[in-house]
Amino acid sequence: MILVEPQLGENIGMAARAMGNFALSRLRIVNPRDGWPNVAAQRAAAGADQILESAELFETVEQAVADLTLLFATTARAHDQAKPVVGPSDAAGQIVAHVAQGGGAGILFGRERYGLQNEEVALANRIITFPVNPGFASLNLAQAVLLVGYEWFKLSTGGALPFTMPEHSEPASQHQMQAFFDNLVRELDKVEFLRPAEKRETMLVNLRNIFSRMDPTKQDMHTLHGVVMAIAEGRKGPAKGGVLDGEQATRLRALLAEHGQAASPGENGTVRGLARLLRRNPTDAERMLWQALTRDRRFAGQFKRQTPVGRHIPDFVSFVHRIAIELVNPVESEAIVADRAGRRIWMEARDYRVVEMRVTDVERDLEAELVRLEASLQAQ
Repeated sequence: MILVEPQLGENIGMAARAMGNFALSRLRIVNPRDGWPNVAAQRAAAGADQILESAELFETVEQAVADLTLLFATTARAHDQAKPVVGPSDAAGQIVAHVAQGGGAGILFGRERYGLQNEEVALANRIITFPVNPGFASLNLAQAVLLVGYEWFKLSTGGALPFTMPEHSEPASQHQMQAFFDNLVRELDKVEFLRPAEKRETMLVNLRNIFSRMDPTKQDMHTLHGVVMAIAEGRKGPAKGGVLDGEQATRLRALLAEHGQAASPGENGTVRGLARLLRRNPTDAERMLWQALTRDRRFAGQFKRQTPVGRHIPDFVSFVHRIAIELVNPVESEAIVADRAGRRIWMEARDYRVVEMRVTDVERDLEAELVRLEASLQAQ
């Protein structure tokens, strides 16, 4: 990349940054107006310092291109010179082929104010121009470098993207699709949505096509099934509940500890109601930890929240790993402490391990607590 008499250090720095984006490292500068090195260029390079530090300086264009065997001149206006005019994509193809054969290629970029002069364009083998609005064709220097660099890098790498959509779940089978659709139609019939009768089949085909076009995964089907059932049965979950602060959660846990000494969590009454209230109204720490346990690949699908284990309800439990997680709130009552201790003894006697996490630790450094939990799983 050869910048001819660039006027602003900022433009040189941004051009170097664009080069770095597309793995171009050889920068030549012809007679920069404000001298070299240039502090403004370093500030604008945004980390492309190595390109600036290795840049070569020349007094004339002829000196800068003397060793090249294929030279392009970028310009937004016709110079009435009989030489091929190509777009950046075609130029990139020619450069890749030329370099592969051992040749040296360069691209001239002109001054910010008026571009390249006729005698400078005359040195080039080809002209590069960009498909832009003819009524406003002037490009910033760094923009021109970026467009050429993009086309070159795209071609040289086969257009490979740095990342693609992650595959968290395999595609849904036709059996899963049919089971979901049957469930959806059953619930729609209950509310007489598919009417009038003569349009029922057409409506069913249209509905089925909506979901078929989605290419859903197994997880998508599970989620959609849960949505349909929640609407149909009027279930309330965390999305419809509130968020308890630590003090409120502690009071509820104290009541649960006091009233649940001889009751089963599955019974109707105070114990079941308090447990349901805690489940539907998680604290910030509970919500944070639950989101991590369901989304982090280390733990996804392995834990359940507020699920009975015998007559006890730990905050989180993994039946696969036989691990229970207990959140410890600040300033807990004696009843809560005693209830947790009894629950721990009961669960450990049945080969469950209990991991206690302080609410303050979860809110302050969740990742550290997750690392500790991962270590507990690996210690099995």
